[in-house]
Amino acid sequence: MMELINLFTNISVEMNQEVVEEILHGKTFRLERIVSNGQCSEQAFWYDQEEDELVFLLSGEARLQFEHDDTLLTLKPGDYVHIPAHQRHRLDWTSPDEASVWLALFFKA
Repeated sequence: MMELINLFTNISVEMNQEVVEEILHGKTFRLERIVSNGQCSEQAFWYDQEEDELVFLLSGEARLQFEHDDTLLTLKPGDYVHIPAHQRHRLDWTSPDEASVWLALFFKA
């Protein structure tokens, strides 16, 4: 039987760290729900991932920083961005007053 799941239910809000939950995975992809509540990357930390990432912001607000040109992108609900593999980036800021719910698709291009 098919199971109906809502991305906004059972949200665990942690004050000290993001909550990452795998929704689905296959041989060449991984889909995660991420919940942020005021978290950001440490100042000297940069993600440098082996896979491409397509990240959607579903609720809240967030700001991503990209190393190559020091670009800051402010995301609002409905915004998404494709981050190519090895594009160094960091989470600069997330809403402290509400959960920022993300859907992140990691895949090999």
